[in-house]
Amino acid sequence: MPPVRVFVPFLLILGTAAGLTAADKRGGFTYPPRFDGARVEVYKTVGDVKLTLHVFEPATGPKADRPAVVFFFGGGWTNGSPAQFERQCRHLAARGMVAITADYRVGSRHGVKPTACLADAKSALRWVRAHAARLGIDPKRIAAGGGSAGGHLAAATATVPGFDDPADDRSVSCLPNALALFNPALVLAPLPGLAAPLNSERVSAERFGTAPESFSPAHHVKRGAPPTIIFHGKADTTVPYATAEAFARAMQAAGNRCELVGYEGQAHGFFNYGRAGGRYAETLAAMDQFFVSLGWIAAPSR
Repeated sequence: MPPVRVFVPFLLILGTAAGLTAADKRGGFTYPPRFDGARVEVYKTVGDVKLTLHVFEPATGPKADRPAVVFFFGGGWTNGSPAQFERQCRHLAARGMVAITADYRVGSRHGVKPTACLADAKSALRWVRAHAARLGIDPKRIAAGGGSAGGHLAAATATVPGFDDPADDRSVSCLPNALALFNPALVLAPLPGLAAPLNSERVSAERFGTAPESFSPAHHVKRGAPPTIIFHGKADTTVPYATAEAFARAMQAAGNRCELVGYEGQAHGFFNYGRAGGRYAETLAAMDQFFVSLGWIAAPSR
């Protein structure tokens, strides 16, 4: 079998070329988002930019020590909207979780590199954990989730060292307790069996703002990583399925729980609500079952 090329740097081009306009047409992912019934919390201020969390809470049930999940949207670290995960948040809130969709800085709006995106993601998780008591969240049951570049951010909070905001309280952990990833960008540099990216390492480093390997979740997998589920289309040409397989192998070899769910014939973004021919409902149900398996929510009544 010939080596599989890593196309992940193309996400940066895709985010610039397709941008939010294409996202609006596909799924109504508007920016800035407006959500009925969600509370808005500012987790970080950078200059005059206030970064927010949109918090969906269960309408009934306990008000303390609830499991939580923080989602990060996709868009090549360049565009995107927290609206991408509104439907998933509403579902999980109805199931008893505090479900949060996070805003973070991106290239098109804030002129930042992907390294700043990761700093924001780590800040968001630290803020949620630091304010867990007020939010009614169990600080030991905070998951991270995301799609594409947002999936990279979620995975990187669990695996990639560094890239912390100097203003963060580092005594508060940014490590999530579980991961739910949707066609995530997990391999940003060569691995055995995966050839070098189409872009040179120098060009990729310029785009990412750092050496690709230092920013690549697959290159930093260790024992003790959180339980993980990955949903990935087998026909994805933006983030090839082989990269998800490589990450899953590394996780399992390190003794970590990692389940990869592949979808035949599905391309990038197949999990989004409203995607014609996609698998939104199937991925939602499988994510629900994943949290049931962790004991975070009860099995749905029949």
